[in-house]
Amino acid sequence: MAKIKVYGAPWCPDCRRVKKFLTEHRARYDWVDVDQDIQAHAEVRRLQNGGQTIPTVVFDDGAMMVNPSNHTIAAKLGLNLRAERDVYDLAIIGGGPAGLAAAIYAAREGIDAVVVDKGALGGQAGATQQIDNYPGFPDEVGGADLAARFVAQARRYGVELLSAVEVAQLALDGQDVTVALSSGQQLCAGAAIVATGSSYRRLGLPGEDELIGAGVHYCATCDGPFYHGADELLVVGGGNSGLEEALFLSQFAGRVRIVEQSPALKGSALVQNKISEHPQFTVHTNTEITALTAKAGKLHEVSARDGATGELLTWRPDAAFIYIGMDPNTGFLRQSLHLDQWGFVTTDDTLATSMPASMPPVTCGPGRPNSSAPRSARGSPR
Repeated sequence: MAKIKVYGAPWCPDCRRVKKFLTEHRARYDWVDVDQDIQAHAEVRRLQNGGQTIPTVVFDDGAMMVNPSNHTIAAKLGLNLRAERDVYDLAIIGGGPAGLAAAIYAAREGIDAVVVDKGALGGQAGATQQIDNYPGFPDEVGGADLAARFVAQARRYGVELLSAVEVAQLALDGQDVTVALSSGQQLCAGAAIVATGSSYRRLGLPGEDELIGAGVHYCATCDGPFYHGADELLVVGGGNSGLEEALFLSQFAGRVRIVEQSPALKGSALVQNKISEHPQFTVHTNTEITALTAKAGKLHEVSARDGATGELLTWRPDAAFIYIGMDPNTGFLRQSLHLDQWGFVTTDDTLATSMPASMPPVTCGPGRPNSSAPRSARGSPR
């Protein structure tokens, strides 16, 4: 993909959105902070003929975009945003390892499948620096490399792949499932697999949302390199994700401070041993983060409370990375299926969802355009 330059500022939410989108799609880009670089600020004004709206995105072919939408960037990157047809045997929502594996198995059985992902193909695995617990890779494998292998294998079997396209809603139509896409296209499939995974949970503290990308982060692979040479980085969460990302961050900072609310770290023994043997780490267990304080639009101070002594603690890390669990990406299902209080899909004793087995057909019937396409996997959409 093209080399891109993004002019923006840490306090700008659209700048954070653009950076996140480019990182997820593994597009190489340079980040230029106009608050810190006077010449960059002047360059933005020159590019916009006196305007100074950020983010300003410049591509290597000279094309310039001012606060572009994700859809506009995706089109510029040449991503496939529209399915070739409207009817498929199987629609797979989510292009992470689970969704891509399902697509590969389906294609091998002659099932015509399409994969739709609102982000980049590869999911969380694609945004992970190194993966050392995947079978067949005894010497670890880069997350982006593993994701690329999944994608290449799915394409070899003829699976159609859409990225940067969000599913707005699922609905039942006869014995088929309709999949409404954010692009306005509607797909019809004999069955649907939902493999949308989870997103990192937030602390829920005042001011947290405003600090995302300005000192508060949820992806060390995405944002860790911006803190090369930092004195201290803070990681909240002592599970496998937190500890593994802390190890990754240790290459950028002199100290990595790990804060875990439980009495002990929860990561695997192997990762805990790596942390304990590493002189750059300071670990606080039984400690709760209580406040995030901003200054000049960036994270300035992190406050915490020691659960055992009640002592109040304050630190001034260059950035904080949050890994305190995951929430399921099921918001688009709320009008289609019953979800529990945490957002997980509920099922009965036979693992059936609340969606009925069939409904009167509306648009997926014989009169639907392209409905004569081969259908090798018809049946219940559950």
